[in-house]
Amino acid sequence: MNPMGQWLKQLSGMMTTNNAISERDPAKMAYLRRLQKSLKQQDHLHIPFSQLTVVVFDIETTGFYPQKGDRILSIGATKVEGTKVSEEKPFYSLIKSEEPVSEKINKITGITSNELMDAPPAEEVLIDFFKYIHNHSLVAHHASHEKLFMQHMTWSLFKTRFEHRLLDTSFLTKLIEPMSELITLEECCAHYGINAANRHHALYDAKMTAEMWAKCVDQVTQLGFTNLKDVYAHLAKMR
Repeated sequence: MNPMGQWLKQLSGMMTTNNAISERDPAKMAYLRRLQKSLKQQDHLHIPFSQLTVVVFDIETTGFYPQKGDRILSIGATKVEGTKVSEEKPFYSLIKSEEPVSEKINKITGITSNELMDAPPAEEVLIDFFKYIHNHSLVAHHASHEKLFMQHMTWSLFKTRFEHRLLDTSFLTKLIEPMSELITLEECCAHYGINAANRHHALYDAKMTAEMWAKCVDQVTQLGFTNLKDVYAHLAKMR
């Protein structure tokens, strides 16, 4: 993209963001403040793994750098209660965008520009996602990607911080042999015999990761870890 095109893209993004901020719904802001207060009061570290509920999620994006204009296309999530993937209805939504999807991203994700034009706006999707999460901890595979985009999106839309605890799957896989040597989601799923079909669809990837997390929780409890605090303490000793 030439310098003028890049400048226009950045200007458009700034205008969109500023417009979203100026039109923030007071009810949504009030909800976020209540949620953030609840998160600060919730002690996830001491909850036994058998009683711990987490929300496992995945996002599809246009790239890796939200600060350079890359954006979230879709969010998928499901809950894991202890060692069992919840039967509760999962979360999935595309996010509205009038900017066309590149052929490369379309080929990877299957998401089309027309689908995004008809999708709900980012502000609505993010609030619905927060309502689905409530005050549970989040889990993602290679979570730094999800964390970066969620932080950027939350700040851009609501000028507030992304406060949820976000755990990478490696938080548990580091404790399990040979899981500690596996990197990709496909490798981890293959180890547990999990069907890894429909990759790069946010909901299907979230469901695969949820199954993997549930199996990891079962294994680490057998190894003697009873809660998140136990794992944090052990990982600190490994450094």
